[in-house]
This record gives sequence, C-alpha cells and structure tokens, in this order.
Amino acid sequence: MRAWMGVAVLMAGPAFAESFTIVPGPEAEAALQEALILAAPGDEVVLAPGIYQITGQLSLAGEDVTLRGAGIAASVLSFKGQTSGAEGLIVTGNGAILKDFAVEDTKGDAIKSKGVDGFAVIRVRAEWTGGPKAENGSYGFYPVQSSNVLLDGVVAIGASDAGIYVGQSRQIIVRNARAEFNVAGLEIENCYYADVYGNTLTNNTGGILIFDLPDLPQQGGHDIRVFSNRSTGNNTDNFAPEGNIVGLVPAGTGMLIMANADVEVFDNDFSDNRTTNMIITSYVNETEDEAYNKAPRRISVHGNRFGISGTDPADSDFGNILREIFGVPVPDIVWDGVVPIWRWFTIGMADADQFGVHDNEHASAVPYGNADFVGYFGLTWLHSVGQDMAEHSADLAPLPPVQVIIRGRDVSHEGAWSELSK
Repeated sequence: MRAWMGVAVLMAGPAFAESFTIVPGPEAEAALQEALILAAPGDEVVLAPGIYQITGQLSLAGEDVTLRGAGIAASVLSFKGQTSGAEGLIVTGNGAILKDFAVEDTKGDAIKSKGVDGFAVIRVRAEWTGGPKAENGSYGFYPVQSSNVLLDGVVAIGASDAGIYVGQSRQIIVRNARAEFNVAGLEIENCYYADVYGNTLTNNTGGILIFDLPDLPQQGGHDIRVFSNRSTGNNTDNFAPEGNIVGLVPAGTGMLIMANADVEVFDNDFSDNRTTNMIITSYVNETEDEAYNKAPRRISVHGNRFGISGTDPADSDFGNILREIFGVPVPDIVWDGVVPIWRWFTIGMADADQFGVHDNEHASAVPYGNADFVGYFGLTWLHSVGQDMAEHSADLAPLPPVQVIIRGRDVSHEGAWSELSK
C-alpha cells in the first residue's frame, strides 16, 4: 500500500494544483521523497500527524512547492537512524515554503537552502533531543547564498554551531523565533539587508551573533537591524567542535558583533549573560584575504535595556581576558578597542566608521568598556587608551526596513502574508 495519495485541489484562478498527503509508516520516507520530486509549482505536500522515521537526506528542488505538517509537535521527521546524507532536508528550489512540522536528530544540518530566491520557514522546529553535544549537527536552519528569506516562528534547540543561521544571503527577515541550548542561538553571517526582531534567545552559549568572515564568496556584511529581541541567560558552556569559529564565543554572551558594517541594535532586552551583554570586536584570526575588512564600522546601539550581567565571566580564553582587563562585573558593552591599521597613526576612529552608542538603560554601574586589545597584547605604541565607547556616540541615521518578496508577495509585515501562514 502506498503511503501517500494525490488529491487535486482547486486553487484561485484557472489552474489546478495537486496535494500529496503522506502518512507515517514503513513506506513514508520513499513516498515523501517521491512527492517532493513530483510536486509541480503550486503543489503542496502534506505530512499527516505522526512520527516519520527517516534514514536518508531529503531534497526539494521544485519551484513554488509547499511542505506542510500538522504542527511542530504533531508531524515529526525523526532522523535518529539517519545513515546517509549530510543534511536532513536540503532545498534548492525557488519559492519553497515549509511550515508546521519538526525535524529531529539529523546527522548534519537540519534544514538547508542553497542558492534559492524565495524561501519561507514558518513554525518549524529543528532539535537534537539528546541535549547540547559536540556530536549534534551544526545548524538547525541554514539558508545560505539565498535571497528573500523569511524565518518566522521557528524553534531551534541543540545545534553545535548555530540554531538559526543565515549566511551569504540578502533580503532576510528572522522574527518570532526561539533558540535554546545552541552554541549560537541566532547568527547572521556575511549577509546584506536583514531584519532580526521579536526573537527569544536563552540558554545558548551566545544569544545573537552578527559576523563577517574572510575568504567567502560574499563578504562585507552590512545593513543589519536587530530589534525587539530578548537575549537572556545565555550561559551554556561552549560545546562547538574544535576549530569552529563559534568555539571562541565565551559562555554568557548576549550579543557579539564582529567585523560588520552598518548594524543597528535597538529596543532589545539583554540580561543575565554571565560574561557580558554585548561584545563589538574585530576579526580575531589572521587572514590573507586583502579585500576583507576586519573592523566593525558604523555600529548603532540605542534604546536597549541592559540588565545585570558580566558577574562571572566564562573560564575561556576570551572570558579570562575580559576578567583580567575589567575585573567583575564586565561592562555591559565591550569594544575591543582595535581600529584599522590605517588609523593607527592618526589616533582614533574615522568619523565615517564611528559607533553610535547612546540612550540605553543600564542596571550596571559600568555600561561601557574599551578592552584595548592592542595595548593588552603589548603593542603599547599602538595603545588606544582613552577611546571609550561613549566617546564614539556618533549621530548615525536609522537603517531602513528590509523588504522580502516570496512568490510575488511582500511578506515583510506581519498580517500581509496570510496566504503563506495558513
């Protein structure tokens, strides 16, 4: 007996679309992959409630296909017995919409999209159910080299790199998500134009990471807005595999901005992050990429609420350095004090690269701190003493909202995308 049945459903307009319903059972994996292959633009693949035992990687290459379940606790794709493939589900078709199901215990990344224009993930859970372990997959949600990306209401638990990650992409919205017990709760890396808002990050090693890294096809990340999020209690010990860049993040980091330009952080709540609420830093490793700019530029931090943090810096390389420099508590907002090499002989930060840090609420008596890494590591003739964060409160213009278009619809504003969210 086949584990799916095709049902024709009349859509608005003259065209018909088909719906493939998958039910749990021994033939479900083959039936699901067959449906994902056969689905034409506008078709829908429906996961009935139940647990699906999946042993290989699933793929979706067709355009404008929807994969829908009955809820993040009701329709569960379990990869606990996965024997082949690098991901759980990889999407390469434009206009894909995934919603209302869960992916558990994948060997590698849970859900990945690559090279896609139009990708929406709505109310989907990615979880490693055995708790935080280096053996867990790297990423829960992993859109890369994609455009017009919407992650809305997703849940990510247990990733050994980032629970929610968007890399080398543009036109991105991540909202209403929850990330717990990952190394990085939410990471935007080498991206252009992203809005990150309404998310809850807790019990991760680091809550929110905004990174730009060298030696990648797309770099120079810019125009990232991070607002109305809660990043609290991110104190889980770092469990990233050895050699991973996020392995440098000290447990107890509310937010880390590294080497990006034009980042605006406002109306967020940060507290109970034991190392520090926020770190703004240059790229820490050596690179031969001559096009890469290591320094953060035009970082605007305003209108946020910073609760008590920095009371017990992590016992790690970075955490111990901060403890030695500042003592306890570590300031709410720490800048590494490093300016680009061409600024060393002119003292200070170029006007065009300054930070705008102002009008934040601080429970701590030590709101800002310059770690002065240049001086700390013994290069006293390049010392940056006196360049406190507060001295760089430039008047930076607000960044504009991001627009995301999927299947011809603007999904940028909640309430304007009902046809996708049903």
